[in-house]
Amino acid sequence: MQEKYNVTGMTCAACSARVEKSVSALPGVQACSVNLLKNSMVVTYDDKTLSGGQIVEAVEKAGYGASPQRPARSAAAPSPVDEAKKEYQVMKRRVIWSFVFTVPLFYISMGHMMGWPLPGFFLGTANAMIYALTLFLLALPVAIINNKYFRTGFKTLLHRSPNMDSLIALGSGASLVYGVYALYKIAYGLGHGELTMVDHFTHDLYFEGAGTILTLITLGKFLEARAKGRTSDAINKLLNLAPKKATVVRGGVEMVIPAEEVEKGDLLIVKAGESIPVDGVLLEGTGSVDESAITGESIPVDKQPGDKVIGATINQSGYFRMRADKVGDETALAQIIRLVDEATSSKAPIAKLADRVAGVFVPIVIGIALVSMIVWLLVGASFEFALTIAVSVLVVSCPCALGLATPTAIMVGTGRGAANGVLIKSAEALETAHSVNVVVLDKTGTITQGKPAVTDLVCAGGVAEQQLLQTAASLEKLSEHPLARAIVAQAEARNTEFLPVERFEQIPGQGLRGVIGGQVCLAGNRKLLAAHGLEDPALEALQNRLADQGKTPLFFARGGQLLGAIAVADVVKPTSKAAVEELQVMGIEVVMLTGDHSRTAEAIRRQVGVNRVVAEVLPEDKEREIRRLQQEGRKVAMVGDGINDAPALARADVGIAIGAGTDVAMESADIVLMKNDLLDVAGAIELSKATIRNIKENLFWAFFYNIIGIPIAAGCWYAAFGLKMNPMVAALAMSFSSVFVVSNALRLRFFKPRRRPVEETAAPAAPVCVVSDASLPGERILEQTQANQTNGGICMKRELKIEGMMCPNCVKHVTRALEGVAGVTGVEVSLEDKRAVVTAGSEVADETLKAAVTDAGYEVTGLQAYEG
Repeated sequence: MQEKYNVTGMTCAACSARVEKSVSALPGVQACSVNLLKNSMVVTYDDKTLSGGQIVEAVEKAGYGASPQRPARSAAAPSPVDEAKKEYQVMKRRVIWSFVFTVPLFYISMGHMMGWPLPGFFLGTANAMIYALTLFLLALPVAIINNKYFRTGFKTLLHRSPNMDSLIALGSGASLVYGVYALYKIAYGLGHGELTMVDHFTHDLYFEGAGTILTLITLGKFLEARAKGRTSDAINKLLNLAPKKATVVRGGVEMVIPAEEVEKGDLLIVKAGESIPVDGVLLEGTGSVDESAITGESIPVDKQPGDKVIGATINQSGYFRMRADKVGDETALAQIIRLVDEATSSKAPIAKLADRVAGVFVPIVIGIALVSMIVWLLVGASFEFALTIAVSVLVVSCPCALGLATPTAIMVGTGRGAANGVLIKSAEALETAHSVNVVVLDKTGTITQGKPAVTDLVCAGGVAEQQLLQTAASLEKLSEHPLARAIVAQAEARNTEFLPVERFEQIPGQGLRGVIGGQVCLAGNRKLLAAHGLEDPALEALQNRLADQGKTPLFFARGGQLLGAIAVADVVKPTSKAAVEELQVMGIEVVMLTGDHSRTAEAIRRQVGVNRVVAEVLPEDKEREIRRLQQEGRKVAMVGDGINDAPALARADVGIAIGAGTDVAMESADIVLMKNDLLDVAGAIELSKATIRNIKENLFWAFFYNIIGIPIAAGCWYAAFGLKMNPMVAALAMSFSSVFVVSNALRLRFFKPRRRPVEETAAPAAPVCVVSDASLPGERILEQTQANQTNGGICMKRELKIEGMMCPNCVKHVTRALEGVAGVTGVEVSLEDKRAVVTAGSEVADETLKAAVTDAGYEVTGLQAYEG
C-alpha cells in the first residue's frame, strides 16, 4: 500500500536524505520519497510486514517527527495552504523580534570601532562590564527567539544525523559560549586590575556575531518561506476552485447544501454565474460554460442536454439541470489536484545526485571546520582567529540550496503545466520528456478530430446538391454507422427536410436500400451500385482520387439513376500541422501510427507533414514499433487517446494522453493533456526542457556557492591575499543562496510555450459540390475538379498589385487589413513582388478588398481574379 506522511523538523537536504534512508531501511518498504519543500513523505510498503506506526517510529528515531496525513475532506486536517501561511506568520514574527534586539546589539558593538555616537557609559575600560553585559542581554533574546535552531540542531547531532540546524547551532553557540567566557575574563580583569586583559576581551566579544548570524539566517528563512508559498500558486488556485455550495433538488424541493454533501445521482440546478459543483451530465436547459480552469481553453463551450459538464467550471450564461455522476475524489478537479500533488511529491532522477551529496555534506562540513580550527592553531594563530574561521565554515555551508534546487523547480513547473491544461504525473516523466527525440502519434482523435465529417458533395449532371443530400440523409438517418451520422449531421446543419423511407434494409458489406416516394434508393459502396447495374469506370477513378485525399466516398442512386457521391473523412485538427512543425523545429522526428489503409494514412501524412507513417497496425503492433525505436537507442514519446493505445503508452519512455480531459488515460499515460490540442505536446516538452534547465542552474549555483565559499571561510586565501570571511557575512551569503535558488525556480511561473502560426488543415466548413455535364449511366458521368466553395459560393483567388510596401511591417499591416475582410479565407503578401494573393468567396467584392488596402495606407494599382 501507499501512504503519505507529514514530516516535521526537516530544514535541509541532509534532513530529507536522513529520513529517506531511515525509512527505506525498514523491512517491507518498497519505495520512499521525501519532499523537503512540502515537508511530506510518500511510502509504498507491504502492510503485512510493516505498519504505519513503525514508519513513524523510524522517523522519530532519526530525530524528526511524522504523522499520517488525514484525508483532505477531514475537518481536522489543515490544508497545505493554511500550513504555509501559518509557517510564514511564525517566521515573520521571529524576524521582526530578532531585528528589534539585533539592531541595537550591532550598533552598540560596532559603534566604538566605527566612531558612531554612543552614550558615555558604554565607552572606556572602566565601563567594559556595562558594555559587555548589555551586549549579552541583547543577544540572549535573539537566541531564545530562535531556539529552534539549537533544539533541532543538537538533537539531530546526538542522533548522529547532523543537518543545517546543527551547523547554525554549533556556529552561533560557539560564539555565545566564547562571549560568556570573555565576559568572565573582563570581570576577572576588572577585579584584579589587569586592564590589558579587559581591553583585549572587550574587543573579542562575539555576542553581535551570534545574534547577527541567527537574525540573518532567520531573515533568509522568512524570505524562503514567502517564496516557497508562491511555488504552489497554481495548485492553490485549483484548490480554491472547488465550489462551496450546490443547489440540489430532493423530494421536489430545491435546497442549497455544501458541495461536499452532493451524492451521486443527485439532480442539481446551475444558474448563470454559478460554478458547477461536481462532474455530471446536463439533463435540461442550456449553458455557456467557461472550462478554462480545467482545460486551459479560454473560449466558453456551449452545452446541450446530454453533454458532460465538469465540476469547478463556471456557467457563464443559461440555466440548466444536471445529474451528478462523479462526486468527491472522483471529480476531474480532485484528480487533477491529486496528480499534481503526486508529481510534486515524487523525485526526479536528477535529484538523486543532490540527495547523495547532502547525506554526507554536513558531517564533512563539521570535519572541515574542526580541521581548519586546529590547523590555524598549529600555525600560531590566536584562539579567537581560529574560532572565527571555524564558525564561518559552519555558517557559510548551506545544504539548504541543494535540497531546494529540484523540488522548487518541479513544483513550479508542474503547477505551471496544470494551469495550462498539461498534467504531469511524476517528476520522472517531467525529466524524461526533455530528452525525447521521437514522438509517435496515433492518428484517430490525436492528429484528426476522431469523428467523421462530410468533406465533398459530388453531384451527377442535372442533380441538385439539395436533392443528393436530402435523399442520402433520409436513408442514412436509419443507420447507426459513424459515416451515416456524419451525413445526417451535415443535412441537419443545412436544415434539410428528411423524407419518409419504406422497406428499409441493410445489405452487409454493401450499404443501404429503401423506397422513397415510390422509387428504390441506394446508399453504399461500388459493390452495391454494380449489383444494381450502375457500374462505371469513372466511379473507380473518383474513388481512387478521394482515397488519395484520405476520404471515403459513399454513392447514392434513386430510381435507377446515379445521384452522386458524398465523401466523408476524419478531418485533421486545425492545429495538427503547426504542432508537427513545432516538434520538427525542436529536432524531434514525428512518426504516425494508424490502423487505417496505407493510402488514407499517406494522405494524412501529406496534410500534416509527419516524417514517417506506419499504417494498418493493431494495438500490439504499435507497442512493438515503440519497442523497436527504443532498441535503436531513441527516447520515445507516444501520444494517443489512452484506451486502445494503452500498451504503446505504457511501453514509451513518456506516454502522453490527449483528450477532453477528465479521466481519459489517467492510468496509462505519464502526461495528460486536458485540451484536445496536439500543440500541447510540443508545449509539454518545452516545459520539461525549461524545468530541467532551471534545475541544473539551481544545482550549479548550490554546488558552486559551496565550492567557493568554504575555502574562503576556512582561510585558504588568507595567507596569500588576506581574504577572510566574517561569520556575519557568511550568514548573509548562506541565506542568499537559498533565496536565490527558490527565486530562480519562480521564474518558471512566467513560462509560455512557443506557438507557431496555425494554418487551417481541416476540411472546409461547407463541403464541395461538383456538378458534371453528363447524366446517363455507361458514360463518364462523374468528374471531380478542384473548385472549392465557402458557404455555397465558389472560392476565388484575387491578385492585388500594391504600391507603398517598404518593409516586413508593411507586409504585416496589409495582411491584417485583408484578413479582416469578412469572407476572406487566405492571404499571402509578397514584399518583393509587391503583390497580395487573396482567397475569398465570390460574394466578396473587389472594391471591398481595394478599400481595405487603401485604408491601411497603401495603393492598389491592379487586381486580377481567377478561380482557384
